Amino acid sequence: MTDTGIVIVTYNSGGAIGACLDAALRTGAAVVVVDNASVDETVAEVKKRPVRLIPNPTNRGFAAAANQGFIALEARDYVLLLNPDAVLTGTIEPLRNACAQSGVAAAGGCLVDEKGRPQIGFMVRRFPTPAALIFEALLINRLWPRNPVNRRYRELDLDAGLPREVEQPAGALLMVRRTAWRAVGGFAEEFFPIWFEDVDFCRRLADRGDRLLYVPGVVVKHTGGHSISQITVEMRRFYWYRSLLRYSARHFGSVAFRGVCLAVVTGSVLRMIAELISQRNLKPVAVYGEVVQFASRCLLVGWREDLPGSRPQG
Repeated sequence: MTDTGIVIVTYNSGGAIGACLDAALRTGAAVVVVDNASVDETVAEVKKRPVRLIPNPTNRGFAAAANQGFIALEARDYVLLLNPDAVLTGTIEPLRNACAQSGVAAAGGCLVDEKGRPQIGFMVRRFPTPAALIFEALLINRLWPRNPVNRRYRELDLDAGLPREVEQPAGALLMVRRTAWRAVGGFAEEFFPIWFEDVDFCRRLADRGDRLLYVPGVVVKHTGGHSISQITVEMRRFYWYRSLLRYSARHFGSVAFRGVCLAVVTGSVLRMIAELISQRNLKPVAVYGEVVQFASRCLLVGWREDLPGSRPQG
């Protein structure tokens, strides 16, 4: 597959990267690993295999590292973005062929869990609406997961065996045509360190009229969440909400954006109270206090890059 490459972004991925790389190498595609300053055995594991390693001295975030990988594979027309905890079970050629179709910018495949069950709700979604993110922030989706808004957003009725056009294949397994990546300026590195960068990328492709496909013939076993666990709970909450609000500011109108901000403030206060009662300590105040402050500022003045906490810092 001389026109195809694979980019894997790692961050303390030592426990998963070996199996991922072994499967990726079997495809015959060129493999590039971009490591975001791991402190575990990730780099040592990567060096055992004939792949190109780009070791970042600091954590540049997922989007920036993904862009580095695309640049490193400049000679390849099709690039697969693959999570380090995703193990390919066979060929990736159907994804490459899908992206070669006229008007198609990207394609994703079928992610399955340890028992082989498709990860419905994650591997394919529609673009989040203001209502979907408001329901998410207010815990409605957790308390009533099959409500109509969440069912539509997470594609909970997806037929995992049926190939079709979709809105947002998961970034854990996403083949992208290079010309499309270049046309939208790559992944937005402001989504630091993670979350919503793949949603924003797919949305920008769709906004310019490109098609995105779901190809069930390409399957990976996906563990999920291993790098996220390396981030403290406090920062995990803040990064997720900040990326959610950044996405909302970019793609929703002013009124809808402020509606999401209000939902984040309200939902975070409710979560904080519930966890204060259950944990009987003040840790939830630290976890959610910064989120409430940041979302409140956005509610009052809108999204501004000069707001405290809005700019990515590695």
